Amino acid sequence: MSTLEKTENKAPAATPKESVQISGSQAVLEALLCEGVDTVFGYPGGAIMPIYDALYDYNNRLKHILVRHEQGGIHAAQGFARTSGRTGVVFATSGPGATNLVTGLADAMIDSNPVVCITGQVFASLLGTDAFQETDVINITAPVTKWNYQVTDATEIPHALAKAFYIASTGRPGPVLIDITKNAQLQLFDYEGYEKCNHVRSYRPAPEVRNEYIEKAADLINSAEKPFVLFGQGVILGKAEQEFKAFIEKAGIPSAATVMGLSALETDHPLHVGMLGMHGNYAPNVMTNECDVLIAIGMRFDDRVTGRLDKYAKQAKVVHLDIDPAEIDKNVQTTVPVWGDCKVSLPLLTAKIQETKRHAEWLQKFRQLEQEEIKEVIQNELHPTTDVMTMGEVINILNELTGGDAIITTDVGQHQMVACRYAKFNNSKSSVTSGGLGTMGFGLPAAIGAWYGAPEKTVVAIIGDGGFQMTLQELGTIMQFGAKVKILILNNEFLGMVRQWQQLFHDKRYSFVNITSPDFVAVAKGYYIDGQKISERKDLRQALETMLNHDGAYLLEVMVGKENNVFPMVAQGTSVSEIRLK
Repeated sequence: MSTLEKTENKAPAATPKESVQISGSQAVLEALLCEGVDTVFGYPGGAIMPIYDALYDYNNRLKHILVRHEQGGIHAAQGFARTSGRTGVVFATSGPGATNLVTGLADAMIDSNPVVCITGQVFASLLGTDAFQETDVINITAPVTKWNYQVTDATEIPHALAKAFYIASTGRPGPVLIDITKNAQLQLFDYEGYEKCNHVRSYRPAPEVRNEYIEKAADLINSAEKPFVLFGQGVILGKAEQEFKAFIEKAGIPSAATVMGLSALETDHPLHVGMLGMHGNYAPNVMTNECDVLIAIGMRFDDRVTGRLDKYAKQAKVVHLDIDPAEIDKNVQTTVPVWGDCKVSLPLLTAKIQETKRHAEWLQKFRQLEQEEIKEVIQNELHPTTDVMTMGEVINILNELTGGDAIITTDVGQHQMVACRYAKFNNSKSSVTSGGLGTMGFGLPAAIGAWYGAPEKTVVAIIGDGGFQMTLQELGTIMQFGAKVKILILNNEFLGMVRQWQQLFHDKRYSFVNITSPDFVAVAKGYYIDGQKISERKDLRQALETMLNHDGAYLLEVMVGKENNVFPMVAQGTSVSEIRLK
């Protein structure tokens, strides 16, 4: 039975040849159902009230999660998109409701998260008059959306939303915002059904892969003595994990992940040589400047990966596979560009790769440098001999208890880099972090969305004491709707990453990085969420077991070393080969 049949007018579902009068608000909800949406994150207000009024009759088909802040709503939608592989949806009202989405939009834009935001707007007749809670949301969000559009007439709604979902989810995914004036939400119109969009003029989401570039790329790779693969989130977004694995296994090429690429390949795969970047592993950073062919797949060579561009991989020929032509040659000059969907381009490339070269000696050089990192850094981080606990040993025991099968969301800071370095990922779409924007406050609401995207999984939010206080109000969302999120706070009583930089580069001038926190366990209990705080190593394993085995949300606060640093580190303005182990 159509949802329309359950509303007051009892009208039958529309077909392309029939029409029924419905409101713009009903048209919005019908569009969501036709797009397969079952979960919406949002917060009501005056300008979007007609949509919420219509939602009252759809609550048996659409689950609405009432967040405590619109930023929490969009981060939750991001987490949902990242773990489900579907498009996240957010509702917000006009004015402050819409502007509270901006940080999340920017985060989703740079990290390629498919999200559709639907905002209410004042009546069209009031646009431009500085009416109550009016903001020019279209111009405000233009730089941080893949596409945005303002609807002033209800008849535009089906097409606008079809286009929104198509643009958000195809090509290089990203956030889209549809701003709907209140009169358009209330307006009745002849609804003739909903058709999904599969074409937008001048928009090429899946460019044709050119065989000549596949040939050139294969020739370079087959002639390489020291090839090296860098893979990013594009492998996950392209649903090309198996194609990627087949490629590297046939070629026998060492492969390293960007922060956003983590979980595209299982951590313990024999060709996985670690994480790239400022706090990545020693071997992949050093060997970037030793390889002869660098193969970048679904990554964008951002500054945290490259360090000094004028000293980055100058000895190597570069093959860059990416769906977004804007990324090719943007930062690193490409020898062979392969523009296209990697799910298409990778099998074509794999078919032309010679299986005779296994690059065993080259891979062994990575393993030798890995042993050096284990000796100088990893051993002390995962198995410390000091009295204070380290973040790394917490993650290490968490790995043992989850077996690498949990979804890990993180906030931003030292704990993020430690989690990305040491967490084990056996399954794709299980690492959820804020990469390009580095948004503190991301971890908790993203975990809520991640759980709704994959409720069968254990979801652990690893958060610092600073970032947690930015969005801890979302504990109210967990309380009301029962998301079974495990919250692991690594508390060093500092804004740790800023403190580390102040220590290393500003003569230990700790300027406003000491942060006092409330009793997090008491705060959680105020939201009827169980938890505990530990400060001694002897309690760690049992506390983690209690957290993971608890039926429902749980908060565990672990006190860790105040002035521990995250190493290795590529200092800003230096080459990746100048990475510091201490």
